[in-house]
Amino acid sequence: MDAAERERYGPRTRPLPYERGTDGPRVVLVGVDGSRTSMRAAAYAAGLARRQGATLVAVFVSSPTSYSAMLSGVVAGAVQQTHDELADELRAECRRGAEELDLPVTFLCRRGDAYTELCRAADEHRADMVVVGSSEQAGHKLVGSVATRLVRTGRWPVVVVP
Repeated sequence: MDAAERERYGPRTRPLPYERGTDGPRVVLVGVDGSRTSMRAAAYAAGLARRQGATLVAVFVSSPTSYSAMLSGVVAGAVQQTHDELADELRAECRRGAEELDLPVTFLCRRGDAYTELCRAADEHRADMVVVGSSEQAGHKLVGSVATRLVRTGRWPVVVVP
C-alpha cells in the first residue's frame, strides 16, 4: 500500500488514561446494610469492580431513629451496640472479600439518611456507578426507596440488584 493511499485519523498519541464514564468504572460504590438484597448487591459490585480493575467503596449507613431523643440511656446504648456490631460484621466481610478477590476496598460507616449519605460518599469518592439492593419493605412501593431516589437523582448510573 502506497503512503499516498494511507490516511490516519484521530490522535497520534495515546488518549488520556481515563475519562470518567467512558472506559468503564474506576470506582464502584455499593450500599450495604446487612439485608439479603444488600449482600447480593455487594457481591455483584465486587465482581464488577474486580473484572473492571476498579476500586470498591462499600457504605454502611445507620439511620438514627426519630425517637432517639426520647430513648432512655439503656435503650440508646443497645441501639448503638447493635449498630457497632453490624458495622463490625460488615467491615470483616469487606476485608475477607478484598483479600479473597485481591480487590481494593474502602469501607465507610456513616450515620444519617441512607440516600443523603450514599450521595455524599459517591461525590467524595468520585464514584462512576452506584449499586444497591432493592428494598424489601412494602411501603417503599408507594413512597419510593433509596434506589428509586438515586435513579431519579440522575448523577450516576445506578444498578439495583433484586
